[in-house]
Amino acid sequence: MTFLQQSMAAEATDAAGTTAARTAPTASNALNIATWQYPQNIKRSFQNIARIHPTIKVSRGDGPIVKLHLAEEKLGKLEVAKASITDPALTVRGVMHATNTDAVLVMHNGRVLWEKYNNTMTSLTDHLLMSVSKTLVGSVAGALCDAGLLDVEGPVDSYVPALARSGYAGARVRDLLDMRSGIKFSEEYLDPTAEVRLMEEAIGWAPARGAIGPIGMYEFLLTLQAKGPHGGPFEYRSCETDALGWVLESAGGAPMQELLSKYIWSKIGAQQDLVMGVDQFGTGMFDGGFNACLRDLARFGHMYVNGGRALTGKQVLSEDWVAQTFGADPLLAQAFAQSPGDNMMPGGRYRNQIWFPNPATNAAVALGIHGQMIYMDPATKMVAVKLSSWPLPQDASKLFPTIRAFEAVSAYLATK
Repeated sequence: MTFLQQSMAAEATDAAGTTAARTAPTASNALNIATWQYPQNIKRSFQNIARIHPTIKVSRGDGPIVKLHLAEEKLGKLEVAKASITDPALTVRGVMHATNTDAVLVMHNGRVLWEKYNNTMTSLTDHLLMSVSKTLVGSVAGALCDAGLLDVEGPVDSYVPALARSGYAGARVRDLLDMRSGIKFSEEYLDPTAEVRLMEEAIGWAPARGAIGPIGMYEFLLTLQAKGPHGGPFEYRSCETDALGWVLESAGGAPMQELLSKYIWSKIGAQQDLVMGVDQFGTGMFDGGFNACLRDLARFGHMYVNGGRALTGKQVLSEDWVAQTFGADPLLAQAFAQSPGDNMMPGGRYRNQIWFPNPATNAAVALGIHGQMIYMDPATKMVAVKLSSWPLPQDASKLFPTIRAFEAVSAYLATK
């Protein structure tokens, strides 16, 4: 199964309560490493990660906070396109209501048009980003490339020699950025034996169920083996971002919390420090452990719709890096189409740790399981952020209406 196909199987198995990896005992409402991902706990745990797991702050720096000006629009009434004629008619507000939304914000040219909070969320609440974290790490790669410290065409083991002893031997940094290595790694969230779940055990984010395996993120990565040549089809694997983070720390000569602060977070006018979940040794959980407030994610997303320039006026990422990220490369589309499973995004692609689900709009989407999203459309300079608490890791019936809802907003703004 692929990153998105799992929603079909998950809906049936979890509804029946038969998937052991995701089904919680009735009385397990306490938050700890064994229970925090249970469906009934997601709303609370995603807003309280620092109470459950070790974390490190990523400093916002000492610069001024960029104020987000309000220019309220009645976006909730906009109609959302149907995927088929049998779909019910929905509005943007209806989609948000039906998709376990904890918070949503739409920003256009730096002005907030719509901002809503639910489920105890406030403008100050840090929320777990899951794999939206990957886009943060990909941005650090762009900054280091711009600074001449990283060659994305270079081999990963030239930066981290230890990776030569793993399945990543011979892979390029580019292969990690676009998730095209040949590494063997299952992302089946509902399978407790999948590597994505074994990695959680290795870093202490889930209790070990069997014999003691590798301890810590980096030790775990060294156990991974290749199943095919690098540079082949796209396959979504969280380990790619974790290996990339290791490479970036070596290339940048500092731990991720310092790199991310120096090159990205301190330049966007963030209101709060970013929070990074870590393993037993303080190594970042790069693929899904970051936590941030809603407005700071909008500030981050703005630089992608503004040629790499933040609301502070600072050029955070080069125009070249942003342009090649959004570039409609036919080789990437081909690699995406050749993915081992159907990603349910015909004509889509994946570049620099960002999804491009619809070639008609070419909007970039940072995605995380359980419904986390930053939607970025340079054509209209619109950024939309959604933080959610879906009971299931993947749910196509929630994901794709959300994308279409933001497409409807962007199309409306294009007429303005």
